Amino acid sequence: MALPGENTASQKPALKVLLCSPRGFCAGVVRAIDSVEQALRIYGPPVYVRHEIVHNRYVVESLRAKGAIFVEELDEVPADTAAPVIFSAHGVPRSVPAEAGSRKLFALDATCPLVTKVHREAEIHHKRGREIVLIGHAGHPEVIGTMGQLPDGAVKLLETLADAEAFTPRDANNLAYVTQTTLSVHDTAEMVALLKQRFPAIVGPHKEDICYATTNRQEAVKVVAPVVDAMIVVGAPNSSNSQRLKEVAVRAGCARAALVQRAADIDWAEFGAITSLGITAGASAPEVLVEEIIDAFAARYAVSVETVSTAEEGVFFPLPRPLRENQAAE
Repeated sequence: MALPGENTASQKPALKVLLCSPRGFCAGVVRAIDSVEQALRIYGPPVYVRHEIVHNRYVVESLRAKGAIFVEELDEVPADTAAPVIFSAHGVPRSVPAEAGSRKLFALDATCPLVTKVHREAEIHHKRGREIVLIGHAGHPEVIGTMGQLPDGAVKLLETLADAEAFTPRDANNLAYVTQTTLSVHDTAEMVALLKQRFPAIVGPHKEDICYATTNRQEAVKVVAPVVDAMIVVGAPNSSNSQRLKEVAVRAGCARAALVQRAADIDWAEFGAITSLGITAGASAPEVLVEEIIDAFAARYAVSVETVSTAEEGVFFPLPRPLRENQAAE
């Protein structure tokens, strides 16, 4: 029996799928997910996780089924628990590990090392007496975590070019900037250029804060998006790097770009008579969801798949230390 909107084999129109590479999980996401799975294996359930370990519903539900309990704040963790409490890949304010310490919770920090790098940069600038600008999105957990490394008022958040234009520092000669790791490379470059034009003495990071995975995935989309009829980004709506991939696809000239979490979310009316499709995935989206979406198109089109690779990734981050020690002892 045919699916709604499904074509039979003889009727299927041809569809060329260009699969972006790199796509999907980055090293920081792999480390965070592995941290939860390793803690479950070593200590047994439950394992508490503050905030979604990464922004992907499929990943979160898979870990929940194995015994992970997700909470938004530590006060949701029972006072007498000996279970591990894991901090998400996005990073947390200093107040969170301080609270965990005061409650004697067994805390494991799965913050991406590239986010920790931004935290350390902000701390160094603060110690040197510089006013700090953070380019990022208000309310995102990474931004909350970065701003929370320092006292209130030490970091000024700028979200847009208009914010950068309106910003007035206390001392234009004693200013530094850091950025969220998952931003649009293009938009961030524009904001940094404006800040440098207005404040020539502003100090930036030694190495760009936007992470390698964000940059690589955006570069692949820039190559594929202009030559396809439509583009699908596999990712969650609360995933910053996934949202940026959709924006990059549109800016690169793709007429139809959609962000979907999985095949069931596809609005087939958006695609219609396309002959080519680009597919990528945000850094927190597992490959199984990419395969699921390709299968959904194969039910309606005669699909051929070609991978377009723009970079090779071999980055690996080791697990947090207590998990590494247990792993080595086994």
